[in-house]
Amino acid sequence: MENLIEGIPYANLALAFIPILVVVFIMYKWKLDYKKSIYAVARMLIQLMLIGFSLAYIFEATSFWIVIVVLMIMLLAASWISLRTMKLNKMVLFKKCFISILVGGGLVLVLITQGVLVLDPWYLPSYMIPLGGMIFANSMNSISLAGERLESEIAKGITYEKGRVIALNAALIPITNSLLAVGLVSIPGMMTGQILSGVSPFIAARYQIMVMCMIFGSTGISVSLFLSLIKPYFTNQK
Repeated sequence: MENLIEGIPYANLALAFIPILVVVFIMYKWKLDYKKSIYAVARMLIQLMLIGFSLAYIFEATSFWIVIVVLMIMLLAASWISLRTMKLNKMVLFKKCFISILVGGGLVLVLITQGVLVLDPWYLPSYMIPLGGMIFANSMNSISLAGERLESEIAKGITYEKGRVIALNAALIPITNSLLAVGLVSIPGMMTGQILSGVSPFIAARYQIMVMCMIFGSTGISVSLFLSLIKPYFTNQK
């Protein structure tokens, strides 16, 4: 199969922002905080352009320390961003969130890269960094959902134990939906990218199975650990 991926001209890429402008206009008309969305899109654009230039250098790294530093920066950013929906003191929760993603995501990353893929060298940047990014990003989103939901349930007078169950269930809804829909409703991004690159669909499917297991496992472990670590802040709630 031939490599079908081609470069996208900047003029063509600009067309992809039309749906974003439509959504921003709707938010403006409905009196929502559209400025936050504009800020998020601007950050996305800048960050992806920068990472696009830097990954070419990082992927050629021969020192595992570079990979460790990059993963640590990603982990710190994910830990901080995941707390943005919570009302509790973010500086107090940051350490617990960091530990949760480090343990839940880090252990799964090691299992996948060293047990499933058996990378050589073990820190192969072109695998470690993208896979680490998938794990940290999904854990970040799920912790954010779980934290916000737990605070909401506690505010209603529900006990921590019941609130924790509701929060974990809410946090796992997106990834569970993805497991149910994959192959029927959607062909995931990684699998699509591999197929477009010329990889056999059968091989791409195996990689996607690995990714789905990786994301579900790391997300569930990270969220449950985070909810357990923040229990002391809610034990006095009735």
